[in-house]
Amino acid sequence: MHAVEITSFGGPEVLRLGERPVPQSGAGEVLIRVLASGINRPDVLQRLGHYAPPPGTSDLPGLEVAGVVESGDAAAMAEAGIRVGDRVCALVAGGGYAEWCVAPVAQCLPVPAGFSDIEAASLPETFFTVWSNVFDRGHLQAGESLMVQGGTSGIGVTAIQLARAFGATVIATAGSDEKCAACLTLGAHHAINYKSQDFVAEAKRLTDGRGVDVVLDMVAGDYVAREVECVAEDGRIVIIAVQGGIKSEFNAGLVLRRRLTITGSTLRPRSVAFKGAIARALRERVWPLLEAGQVRPVIHSTFAASDAAKAHALMESNQHIGKIVLTW
Repeated sequence: MHAVEITSFGGPEVLRLGERPVPQSGAGEVLIRVLASGINRPDVLQRLGHYAPPPGTSDLPGLEVAGVVESGDAAAMAEAGIRVGDRVCALVAGGGYAEWCVAPVAQCLPVPAGFSDIEAASLPETFFTVWSNVFDRGHLQAGESLMVQGGTSGIGVTAIQLARAFGATVIATAGSDEKCAACLTLGAHHAINYKSQDFVAEAKRLTDGRGVDVVLDMVAGDYVAREVECVAEDGRIVIIAVQGGIKSEFNAGLVLRRRLTITGSTLRPRSVAFKGAIARALRERVWPLLEAGQVRPVIHSTFAASDAAKAHALMESNQHIGKIVLTW
């Protein structure tokens, strides 16, 4: 099969289309003929040598795919209601940039009715991540407020729409007026241009001084201290990436007085059982919203798999709004 390989750690140019043996599915797994592969920021980190695959996982990048089930564990498939020939999308721990990919049955979801393979491939990584962090760890409730740092990223466009759909007030940050406008179009109630506005002051102003209930933080670094300043009492800060650095200093006194929670997670190394539970929640709570058009995928660009380097260059430019997808 053809697969996009990381030939050495470095810039986008190290991605090359090569050949690999077709992987074999094992117990609890299916083999998917991949038609589209989603691109995510962790793929870039892996290419740079900063995010190694979990032990036993394919060294190929790619955390989400959409395609057709070709074969698999018959008992596990029967229990999950999956059959050979079904169109599915799946979250994987690696190996997604390839014409064939093995995925745990528990991490497969049906392609939502009316969705293309490209649209379906854009769903798993961001929807699993947002559900796990905003709703499970951040405990966002209807009537509360969510600040999304980086509202036009793949994670951001998903978080905006899901939080809005479940009754939260959404404040998004972005790095240009154009991106702020896109956040509002997607359903954010407010958008803050962090290059020209102080998001701490704006968050307080927009909440009449109360502060936001939950922050979804993909930056960390010095952002954490500023987020502590603009979170409401009993607020939660959920860190899912450290693009601004791994070290943070903040006012611990405010954490005590306001009873704040600072938490975070990485999804890739978690167990199949953990990810399977998220998949079941998505199937029950979110897939109906996708099929009803209340939440929609946001695709910025598609690239042929042979142009994976160009796709990564676009992601690193931060000029995209929404998802970037490879096609096979």
